[in-house]
Amino acid sequence: MSALLHEEAHEEASDFEEHGHQRQLLGWASRLVMFGALAFSAYQISVAAFHPFSSLIIRSLHVSFLIFLIFMLYPATPKGRSQTSIPWYDLLLSLFGFALGFYHLVFEAELIERSGDPTIMDLVVATAASILVFEAARRVVGWALTLVCGAFLAYGFFGQYLPLSIAHRGFGFDQIVGQLYLGSDGILGTPTLVSATYIFLFILFGTFLENAGMIRLFNALALGLVGRAQGGPAKVAVISSGLMGTISGSGVANVLTVGQFTIPLMKRFGYTPVFAGAVEATASMGGQIMPPVMGAVAFIMAETLNVPYSDIVMAAIIPALLYYFTAFWMVHLEAGRLKLLGIPEDQCPNPWKELKASWYLALPLAALVYMLFHGFTPMFAGMMGLTLTSVLILGAAIAARISQTALRYVFWFALGLSAASFIEWGIVPVLGVIAFLVVLNFVVQGGRDTLQTMKNALIDGAKQALGVGIACAIVGVIIGVLTLTGAASNFAGFILEVGEKSLFLSLLLTMVACLILGMGIPTIPNYIITSSIAAPALLKLGVPLIVSHMFVFYFGIMADLTPPVALAAFAAASIAKVSAMKIGFKATQIAIAGFVVPFMAVYDPALMLQGDPTWIAVVYIVVKALLAIFLWGCAAIGYLWSPLHMFERVIAASIAALLVAAIPLTDQAGFTLGALFIAWNWWKTRKR
Repeated sequence: MSALLHEEAHEEASDFEEHGHQRQLLGWASRLVMFGALAFSAYQISVAAFHPFSSLIIRSLHVSFLIFLIFMLYPATPKGRSQTSIPWYDLLLSLFGFALGFYHLVFEAELIERSGDPTIMDLVVATAASILVFEAARRVVGWALTLVCGAFLAYGFFGQYLPLSIAHRGFGFDQIVGQLYLGSDGILGTPTLVSATYIFLFILFGTFLENAGMIRLFNALALGLVGRAQGGPAKVAVISSGLMGTISGSGVANVLTVGQFTIPLMKRFGYTPVFAGAVEATASMGGQIMPPVMGAVAFIMAETLNVPYSDIVMAAIIPALLYYFTAFWMVHLEAGRLKLLGIPEDQCPNPWKELKASWYLALPLAALVYMLFHGFTPMFAGMMGLTLTSVLILGAAIAARISQTALRYVFWFALGLSAASFIEWGIVPVLGVIAFLVVLNFVVQGGRDTLQTMKNALIDGAKQALGVGIACAIVGVIIGVLTLTGAASNFAGFILEVGEKSLFLSLLLTMVACLILGMGIPTIPNYIITSSIAAPALLKLGVPLIVSHMFVFYFGIMADLTPPVALAAFAAASIAKVSAMKIGFKATQIAIAGFVVPFMAVYDPALMLQGDPTWIAVVYIVVKALLAIFLWGCAAIGYLWSPLHMFERVIAASIAALLVAAIPLTDQAGFTLGALFIAWNWWKTRKR
């Protein structure tokens, strides 16, 4: 079995880069980036552990680190990808951008005193920082998001000349630039705060668990549980990606880790490269809504709504499971239609043996879940999850050198007691334990390899945070302009006007806006733009607060699968060696049954555990959602126990629509007709 895992993982390598084109640096340039990434991670860990500065300074230094690393790693044009050193002008911009972040640190009191009345120097610094953020975002995230943010900025400067219905009163250069960088409503706004605190910490948590061997455990569990079933390789991809989603909130990162194993496996057992890539892309994107470590948007949502992160997790649990049920059901139907077999039993591991051998890897995740649901902040929970993972990685290297079993148990017991001291004395004793283990790893055999793994995790975490961080920074421009001008109320008013006639049309309009925006920009800015404009209107139409934001979030994830900008599809294409556009369209088809979930949650918030529902109400809406997804899947794939004719597919889709509609008698009709449809197909298949 391990041979299968290693063979598939290394069969096809990927050179896809989630964000931009990185230089292939060597020598002094590579070492400079390495030290910069380590310093970035160290800074963020110190912020989480000790919170040494005020909130605005933490954000400005976070942005300065982003600029520092981006201008060294990312060239101005794709041609620079082959560069092995940093050009002098990019090095200069990198250092200049890094220095700008200290302006808030040095002049914090003065900036507060003259708030609203900036000096010439304030405006010069704010303008330079804003330009650098725009250019950094262009290099990493691409033109689409940069142009969208640029359009909002242009609206801030020239909106007074537009037609009256969308015009504003006009603002001076100092007001707009001050709003962008000198306060906490623009580039240094809520998204950057979340990036500088929760997001970075959870990215590090994920990279540490990956380096500890969690990916191999997930793949082995998935292989053992469903590998032998019909279409087993694709079901392995869905389950493995779902498990990976519990520790990683990045869909593209999930594709590039789990997909290296699952996509070649699916191709080998009969799936087309397009379908293999699409399954992995669809399953991986669900990681953004899979608790406990959800995507960056979930942390931004919690901060924006001023609710505990655990409330967002509770609202997301059932929709996340339904999303993965959708993917699982679609690959099951496709496997039946193509008559694909599972993996031979002798190539599938025993999942319980694998879990018994590596159960300890789940401890940090279990601790994280416990703390999130018992009143601890996400920052504290993430920090403790990260430190416990570090203790496990460092401790395992030392325990492996202890020959006697009894002594090994004593060692782990002592380590567990030391780590548990955080309950009484906070983070400092745990950091002391880690420092002690680091010293021990310097002297034990093989310990330095473990330290190298830890160093790589810190570097990888910092690099992975660049794309998310700079996206959070530049969408602050949109928030700043909307806050200054009040422009969000115009579109919200339009949605309210439509909603007076039909809530469904308002939801449809919001969904289309999410999907169209998602064709050009990632999930984070998509959510921020749409939630700023549409979610308040949905709230006024009676949609619960969290449900309205989750509606936007869910379709923002779906939009990440839609071409032309479908990052997960591009990542999968680099492994499957086939067109990313084809994968994107196929992934949208696989996920389409899941489109019913947000609509059902709006009409019955019990699906997101909102409104203090009874367990009977929750079970009822979940069963209804499962049946709707079941029927949508049959209609989309054209198969149940046997191929479906076109009129049968239309009937299945119509019955599913009845279950979503939530108007008098549609539920009864949907359940009755659904049961008849299933019985008819079962009888038809048996008859053959």
